[in-house]
Amino acid sequence: MLRNGLEPWHLLIVAIVVIVLFGSKKLPDTARSLGRSMRILKSEAKALKEEGAAEPQGPDAAPAAPPVSRSGPAATDGRAR
Repeated sequence: MLRNGLEPWHLLIVAIVVIVLFGSKKLPDTARSLGRSMRILKSEAKALKEEGAAEPQGPDAAPAAPPVSRSGPAATDGRAR
């Protein structure tokens, strides 16, 4: 059924449907928002990748964060609750 893949007229139909659904005035804003979202996603993925590479990988590596107590939130000003 999809032996030939997408043909040019398929893309034309998709473009017409998108224009009808979103309207020609909203398309530039939608494309701009999509571009910003993709840029943010790329930068966050790159940051996670770099953060993962920066962590020690040895067997004697310390945990990244101390364990959290389930008794309640910790006091941040040094006073007991």
